[in-house]
Formats: sequence, structure tokens, C-alpha cells
Amino acid sequence: MNLFYEDVVVGTTYTTGTHKISAQDIADFCRLTRDHHPLHTDEAYAKKAGFPGIIAHGLYGLSLMEGLKTELRLYEDTSIASLGWNDVRFKTPILAGDEVYVEMDFTAKRESSSRPAGVITEAVRLCRKDGTILIDAEHISLIRKAG
Repeated sequence: MNLFYEDVVVGTTYTTGTHKISAQDIADFCRLTRDHHPLHTDEAYAKKAGFPGIIAHGLYGLSLMEGLKTELRLYEDTSIASLGWNDVRFKTPILAGDEVYVEMDFTAKRESSSRPAGVITEAVRLCRKDGTILIDAEHISLIRKAG
């Protein structure tokens, strides 16, 4: 599917497939970002801090949100750029073993003032399989117009 700006309907909701987060996923993100804080690497430390075990980085969850959205292939050939993320809230810790998915809906759209393209706004939520919201955010993108 390739949504052009004209195809975006405010209020439309999409749900991605799921991904099961592993301890290796968390370790890989630590290695890639050089963020080896003990909340992400040391189970005893994380438990002492009040968590059931190591937790994933909030930014890992945000990155995973974009990856899961990409698997929907909504903008395969129409995406120009991500313009940013707003109002990101890490609501619930992400744990190894969590099975997660993304739910997103279009909340606004407008024509770009700087180029022949459209600016779209998505409300995006990373959810645990039971529906618990882990991350809540707004994403703004620039996509091609059909004409």
C-alpha cells in the first residue's frame, strides 16, 4: 500500500503485527547506543529499583514503534521525511518477554507550505498484547502528493 497525502483519512486506525521483545533485543540496543545503564543490564539492580527485571530503553520502544509501523508499508514509496515526535510518554516499563504491537491513527493533515507535499499527524501507541499502553506519542511526517 502506498498512501499519498490525498489518501490519508483523519480518524483511520491501523494496527501492526506483534513483536516479542527478548533480553537479546535489549542487550543489542545497549550495544548499539552505548547506553549500558544497569536498569537495562543488571537484573538485581532493576529489581532493587522496583522493576520485575531489566527493562528496555524507552528509546528502544520508540524506535520499535517506527519499525513496526514501517512493516505496514503505508508509505513505501511516498514517505519523504519524519518531521519529529511530540508528546512522547513512557507510560509502562517494557520488559523482556513482552509481546507488543503498534496502534496508530491519523489525527490531522495539511498541505506543506514549503514543497508540493503533505504533512500528516499520527497518534501512535506501543501496546502490550493485553492492550496496556507502554508508549504514547504523536508523529509528524511529510509524504508525497499524488499529483
